[in-house]
Amino acid sequence: HETTEAELLELIERLNADHKIHGILVQLPLPKHIDAHRVLHRVTPAKDVDGFHPENVGKVSIGDPTGFRPATPYGVQQLLVKSEIETKGHHAVIVGRSNIVGRPMAALLLQDGPGGNATVTVCHSRTRDIRSVTRLADILIVAIGKPEFVTGDMIKPGAVVIDVGVNRVDDPSTKKGYRLVGDVQFAEAKQVAGAITPVPGGVGPMTITMLLYNTVQAARQWAKV
Repeated sequence: HETTEAELLELIERLNADHKIHGILVQLPLPKHIDAHRVLHRVTPAKDVDGFHPENVGKVSIGDPTGFRPATPYGVQQLLVKSEIETKGHHAVIVGRSNIVGRPMAALLLQDGPGGNATVTVCHSRTRDIRSVTRLADILIVAIGKPEFVTGDMIKPGAVVIDVGVNRVDDPSTKKGYRLVGDVQFAEAKQVAGAITPVPGGVGPMTITMLLYNTVQAARQWAKV
């Protein structure tokens, strides 16, 4: 039995009304016959621990701390803060403009506070001479969904490189027949970068951590503690 959009929306309504449930996330991408926007908008903002509901997106964009911040950009920001990497006044270049990573990442880096106050540039598939832009970055955050897209010559020496991408590429020499790589050519980049996150094991665990953090915050808000 293939789940219909109506069935999924009905399930979300039941979860919205269930006081024992504090966080709801929708695993994307959804099948083509289901409208992802309609589904994401149906999740009540108070349980939207992914931070995808327009109300939470708006709150994040204006720096309202009561909004849930999307887990991956929030994880990247905390990674920078906990690693004591200064963002204030530094040039952060984000490669990718998705609603899940690129856009909210820019909003978080622009905010006034720890892990913010950066000068932010967002690159995307229509950016001309992307290499000339990425080489200006003190902090380069890559979330474009293309395996090993960023090469060593696209990185300013000493820059901090955050690789958000996770891509499966064929590799007959491995037991599974594939290996995971990021959006950055790691072997080249680590020779140039001052610091770099690996794939896997870099941003991924931070995403899970911040998702759990948001869920705890949702429970606390509901309990008013």
